[in-house]
Amino acid sequence: MKKDNRILFQVRGTYGNLAIAIFLGAISGGLLVTQSYYLSRIINEVFLDAQTLRQVWRIMLLILVLIAARALLAWIKSILTNRLAGQIKLSLRERILQRLFALGPAYIGGERSGELISTTIEGVEALDPYVSQYLPQVVLSIVVPAIILITVIFVDVPSGVILLIMAPLLPFLMALVGMMAGAETKRRWQTLRLLSAHFLDVLQGLTTLKLFGRSEAEEEQVRTISERFRRTTMGTLRIAFFSSFVLEEAATISTAIVAVEIGLRLLVGNMPFQPALFILLIAPEFFQPLRQLGAKYHAGMDGKVAVQRINEILAEPLPVPRHHKQQDKPEIDWRVPAPGSIRFAHVNYAYDGQRPALHDVSFHITAGQKVALVGPSGAGKSTIAHMLLRFIQADSGTISVNNVPLDELPIQEWRTQIAWVPQHPYLLHATAADNIRLGCPKGRQASMEAVVEAAKLAHAHEFISALPQGYETMIGERGSRLSGGEAQRISLARAFLKDAPLLILDEATSYLDPANEALVLRAVARLVRERTVLILAHRLSTVYDADHIVVIESGHVVETGTHGTLLRQSGLYRQLINAYEEGKL
Repeated sequence: MKKDNRILFQVRGTYGNLAIAIFLGAISGGLLVTQSYYLSRIINEVFLDAQTLRQVWRIMLLILVLIAARALLAWIKSILTNRLAGQIKLSLRERILQRLFALGPAYIGGERSGELISTTIEGVEALDPYVSQYLPQVVLSIVVPAIILITVIFVDVPSGVILLIMAPLLPFLMALVGMMAGAETKRRWQTLRLLSAHFLDVLQGLTTLKLFGRSEAEEEQVRTISERFRRTTMGTLRIAFFSSFVLEEAATISTAIVAVEIGLRLLVGNMPFQPALFILLIAPEFFQPLRQLGAKYHAGMDGKVAVQRINEILAEPLPVPRHHKQQDKPEIDWRVPAPGSIRFAHVNYAYDGQRPALHDVSFHITAGQKVALVGPSGAGKSTIAHMLLRFIQADSGTISVNNVPLDELPIQEWRTQIAWVPQHPYLLHATAADNIRLGCPKGRQASMEAVVEAAKLAHAHEFISALPQGYETMIGERGSRLSGGEAQRISLARAFLKDAPLLILDEATSYLDPANEALVLRAVARLVRERTVLILAHRLSTVYDADHIVVIESGHVVETGTHGTLLRQSGLYRQLINAYEEGKL
């Protein structure tokens, strides 16, 4: 757990703020001892020495000052710890998002989105009581009792010995109950993550579930997981209440033993009244920090479990470039002919190191050339595109740009050179204009005139203008208010706005009706002019006019050439073309 907590202390100011909070708590403990002493003194002087209110008013005023000082210290400590918790939550959310962005689609594709969302929101939020309450109390539960114990021993050694003997009892009980609570809280947190992930899956697939009549079955599944979460939550609460009861009983019994010992000594006259009263006042406070730690232990348990999952995400290793030496990189100008080029040389890749995707892939893209990747589904076309986008990195072999290894180029600068039109574009819950502006290079805000011009080039201006608020219309999550063809034209508008020299075109006309397909094809024909283009072909009609075709099967490059050259051969490409023209694809 100490290793997991390192991510909390990496936030600037954590050590300092926690140290100040603990110091203030220790001062408050000292003030409590002083307050108890003067309270015992004033009671002794009034009831035994028969002093009047006028004679003890100064001591009463001092007690009021001590109470006010303790309240002020508690308020300052609360502000410090809550502010620190806010800083840690903000920092961790930023770091989690940065790590997920750096890990890219390859990692996120293997995780459940709902679980990642739950960790980023609920998991980080659970750190609030862990940081603001539990961590300071861990130290204070040692420091404050130590101050009280030293004071009691100084005043009355037998009472101090009893407290010293009883002191380990509460930590032992806390550790015993904590082992049970830790396992139960971990199960509760895992159930919450499962519930979040499953619920998001159900929401995203609601249309499909309704279509296939599975909505009631999934509703029952959500109900089952919710019931499991309820049971684990109630189990955690039972342990929390039981532990509170045990700690309270142990503290009460320990205090009672001290009280009995002092009472007997008072009866036989072996102890003065004021020291006895002082110890009776301060003895319950000896166990109070440990009781508070027991209560806050359960408040911070979710945070302890969440820290483990957050640390797993932040510790996920990033892809490390095989070329570590950085050197001055030449400017890449894709608009000039050779020597600008992209070259794949003996590239191999396997997902998770176990599922082979590419085997000894080699081909060349010349600047300004249109190259099409053709092959059956699962042949490795998308893997090649993801490598160029730097989402994944080759296990072996080299991808070079103008004879410079791709993994030596700064990743963000490289991506400014690429426009990507995916087969299924993702649209945010934002306005049509904001969705198009995603194509802007980093740090540049496109004007409305540029957005409209890009939309016109993509044949999207007409349908956007017809929306209720035009370009300021919220198009819904995942573009729910748009058709597939309209969403695709928004994606093309992004590419026009970015105006990047390299275009990766994942078949943009798949699943479109003839009218939308015609509009998209006209926009694509305009977009590919004077650019280097890599086409991931699903409909083979889109590759007839490609300058070069690379045919891939099971991760191997089996053929290369132009459409006419490959058609004259009796290879895979000719089989695919024949099947396509016969309507089998």
